[in-house]
Amino acid sequence: MNDHARETMLAEAVVAALRRGDAVVALATLREMTDPPAMLMAQACNRNGDLDGEAAALRSMLDKDMRNLPALLGMGQNALRRGDERGSTSWFRAALAQAAATGAPPQIQPLLQQAQASIARSSQRFEDHLTAAIRGLPPLPRIAHATDLLLGKRDVYLQQPSMFYFPDLPQRAFYEREAFDWVAPMEAMTDSIVAELTAVRAEEAEFAPYVQTPADRPAPNNPLRDDPSWGALYFWQNGAPVEENARRCPSVMAALAHAPMPVIESRSPIALWSLLKPGTHIQPHHGLLNTRLICHLPLLAPGDCALRVGAETRAWRKGEMLIFDDSIEHEAWNRSQETRVVLLFEVWRPEIGAEEREALTRLFQAIDTFGPAQVDTGG
Repeated sequence: MNDHARETMLAEAVVAALRRGDAVVALATLREMTDPPAMLMAQACNRNGDLDGEAAALRSMLDKDMRNLPALLGMGQNALRRGDERGSTSWFRAALAQAAATGAPPQIQPLLQQAQASIARSSQRFEDHLTAAIRGLPPLPRIAHATDLLLGKRDVYLQQPSMFYFPDLPQRAFYEREAFDWVAPMEAMTDSIVAELTAVRAEEAEFAPYVQTPADRPAPNNPLRDDPSWGALYFWQNGAPVEENARRCPSVMAALAHAPMPVIESRSPIALWSLLKPGTHIQPHHGLLNTRLICHLPLLAPGDCALRVGAETRAWRKGEMLIFDDSIEHEAWNRSQETRVVLLFEVWRPEIGAEEREALTRLFQAIDTFGPAQVDTGG
């Protein structure tokens, strides 16, 4: 009998021994082989309670192929039997990621389901453990946020402006209206602004689409492009007042005079009524800059409408300003049967001082004079 035939015969004997539950014979037979199959060795060691031997066999498989799905799952089970719950979770997550990337044969599916169940149990025990550690403390929002991130219950969303990034600014999705002394005078004018909105809408049932196809640039990849379901009526556009709308709506212009809006030639301020029809969804996106905050003064705010910025979602409430960083991923929706309208405008970020504001103004003007400015709707 040649060596190959002998190795094949011994391997078949190992399989037969494992099937009848005779792990001792299986292991002894494997030791007679010149090059015992690693997975059979792992299975025999497992049945004999030899966790170190099983791990060594599985690692030999992973040394040759770090993405070997059965070996990843086997290492997870090995760690679990050792009481290393965090280690098992790491192996199981690696296995699930690999299965998601490349697929898995049907016979592996039950093992993947067991891995998912094990991760879920471990995650719950870990959450209970952490909750017990901070029980009794007063409400601490940043501790709660950090804990949710650790547990994978929330994602990290960071500033990712599509045009210009200014470093070392706080990563805050929303700013609280009470922190700005100019907000209350604007909010006090809500009813007079709503009256102007009602009068304008009586004359103009439709606003122009918020996102429009430019004549000299590629079309934006936005499902609401040229769609008045997301409409806009501007009061300040490209750094200049829109005279007709300013004349019709003096309360809007008086309210905007309270806000610290950037003044940048051909760019800022921008201010408009942003209209969202029933059933409209603004897909997740990022704004151009992180040097400004976007403000919404809600005028028509039906229920079941909301704005998500990063991991936080807030509803619009008539006359209560929402202030947010639009360089963080955000989306909005109107799931009601009524139209939502906000007065949208931009302000300087409070963390940027006067000297830097002047420098940024010059820089943005230089960018724009180099060539046509990138379209900015203030999303």
